[in-house]
Amino acid sequence: MKSKLSFLILAFLIFISSVSQSYAVSPNCTTPGGSPGIDTALGCISTSVDATGDSFFGSIIKIAVGLGGGLALLLMLYGVFIVTTSAGIPDKLKEGQEVITSAVSGLIFIILSVFLLNLIGINILGIPGLN
Repeated sequence: MKSKLSFLILAFLIFISSVSQSYAVSPNCTTPGGSPGIDTALGCISTSVDATGDSFFGSIIKIAVGLGGGLALLLMLYGVFIVTTSAGIPDKLKEGQEVITSAVSGLIFIILSVFLLNLIGINILGIPGLN
């Protein structure tokens, strides 16, 4: 179970790193806010640290939350596949249930972390660059 999961994560990371285009600041890459950015396979990531919400940290948070949610979805589908193909074997049923439970708890963790970052970082402390 752990070897399969670590293999899937490693394959995903290799895929993400292999499809990257360029890591230099490109004059052709401008974010929707108009600031220059780094052209990557995941899109144009802003390099500015301003309070407009089109900042580097905002870009990283959006990408991380998107990747985390996508990975949680894939893990839930994998768990459903294990449960569906278990043919009533209790060990396989338990393994699939654990994968689904772990994926749902990870998704809840991501949602709560974004909520707390919004509450503490933006509303209470007013940290620039997180809007």
